[in-house]
Amino acid sequence: MNTKIIIGPQFRNAEYDSEPRRQGLAQLEQLGELVDEPTDRMTADHAAGVVAGMLSNVTVADEFYEAASDLRILARWGVGYDQVNVAAATRCGVLVTVTPVHMDAVAEYTLAQWLATLKRTYELNRLAHSGDASIIRTYEAQGSTLGLYGCGRIGQEMALRARPLLGPRGRLLVHDTRPDIAEIAKKFDAEVVDTPETLFEQCDTVCLHVSGDTTVVTYDLLRRMQPHASLINPSRGALVDDDAVHRAIGEGRFYYYVVDDPTTGTRAVHQGNPRVICTNHNGGISVESTIRLDQKCFEQVTDALAGRQPEHILNPEALSHPRVTAWLGK
Repeated sequence: MNTKIIIGPQFRNAEYDSEPRRQGLAQLEQLGELVDEPTDRMTADHAAGVVAGMLSNVTVADEFYEAASDLRILARWGVGYDQVNVAAATRCGVLVTVTPVHMDAVAEYTLAQWLATLKRTYELNRLAHSGDASIIRTYEAQGSTLGLYGCGRIGQEMALRARPLLGPRGRLLVHDTRPDIAEIAKKFDAEVVDTPETLFEQCDTVCLHVSGDTTVVTYDLLRRMQPHASLINPSRGALVDDDAVHRAIGEGRFYYYVVDDPTTGTRAVHQGNPRVICTNHNGGISVESTIRLDQKCFEQVTDALAGRQPEHILNPEALSHPRVTAWLGK
């Protein structure tokens, strides 16, 4: 039986072809046959001979883990893991890793959208292309109030970049339930607010940096925003209630909603709305970040197949599983 390493479609994307990627894939080919990730779901039919995977957005079924007796690691190309089924991986003795090395790119995307919404760039572009030379109301970053809902890795990278642009009169508000939020806020000259409601009421722009896909932004929060304010979501589309956005923007409750997700599923309600800016999961993807993501995935898979503990393990409890201790030598 051939040893197999499953790779996601991002590794076939010619837009981000690079010499480091070609070299990394060539090195992995010395460890196993490179097999393309299934288009929808990984099941027992895909398990034979698989020792590792570098996955994109495919859903992994319980039966895949149960049947993949040689599998050591699934390395997520990125930080999302809702489709990887971490509990099943842990139960079956498979390590799941993430690659948190694209935070700079996401923060820059968020910063660019913050400035673009303040300057009403999308509206001005639409007017210019329609032959309308109107001068419209725009805003400055300096002296404004910016809110960060979530202040983990990406939120802190955004705070680092935004604080100088806010100037001495600008306010940076943060909301997070993490125990060290006061120390983080002090580092960036930010103010901690206890509730999301305060954030949405006081800020000219709110940036959402929350993990998972549970809806946290509802109509109740959106109705509290100021009519000129914007919400920027570079995280997961599911974090925000799309019907609530459609209603609130239609009522003039706030001005722009930016989401790094396409207009599919629940977001189809936004199609054609000039106040809703959708991008196709591209916020964290740049030439530079792609190379970092590739290299980290290559390192994690190579380490696991060489019997070494990889970085950024999501389920460290799996390290004590007999299947893992057998190859890790612990």
